[in-house]
Amino acid sequence: MKVNNNDAESSAVDVSVDCVVFGFDDRKLKVLLIEQRNPDRSTRMKVQTALPGDLLIKDESLDDAAKRVLKELTSLEGIYLKQFFTFGDPARVKGLKDQEWLRVFRNHPERRVITVGYYSLVNMEDYKPRPSSFAGKARWVDVYEIPSLAFDHNAILSTAIDALRHELLADNIGFELLPEKFTLSQLQHLYEIILDRKLDKRNFRKNVLKNEHLTPLAEKQKGVLHKPAQLYQFKRKK
Repeated sequence: MKVNNNDAESSAVDVSVDCVVFGFDDRKLKVLLIEQRNPDRSTRMKVQTALPGDLLIKDESLDDAAKRVLKELTSLEGIYLKQFFTFGDPARVKGLKDQEWLRVFRNHPERRVITVGYYSLVNMEDYKPRPSSFAGKARWVDVYEIPSLAFDHNAILSTAIDALRHELLADNIGFELLPEKFTLSQLQHLYEIILDRKLDKRNFRKNVLKNEHLTPLAEKQKGVLHKPAQLYQFKRKK
């Protein structure tokens, strides 16, 4: 049976990863966004804001691709990283605003792209984001003040936030966003920001203190104007 090359090309699919990098600055939950790189500033191509991501390299696993994207953007390794959803709408990269950019950067801009979403949690004190091979700029943005993003990245981010809320209640992942030593007030504020609702102080503390991995320290806050609160530490499972 003879295969039409045009049909074969039109049925080809690219696979990519997009990474939703969450950070917490003690006041707001933020996500790391990039400015798509513009190779020719003499053109009038609109530069869009997006989540960091990239196509898989030959013989690269999904996890390795996500780790590569994060390392290029943050220079850090061993960051908490979790796959949360796959996005495969055939029209997800067909918008005019996206095709203009793809025609510059991709050999086959017309191809369908299936994206596997990962979210990661980082302590913002550990590093400063930096531009990478796929980004002109990188910056932290409040998750509740997100602009219109490239492709379907607003939907990807919304799905990642839902996944984060679910895992926050089902596991201990919130501690990944905090400094090594923290107060119970900081922990409660983090939960309230992520869940987008107020929590009863007494009930919250009663529940979190049942966590066998939460360890009270013989230390208190320093350099604060109010009465210093006791510090805690989360002992992660080995």
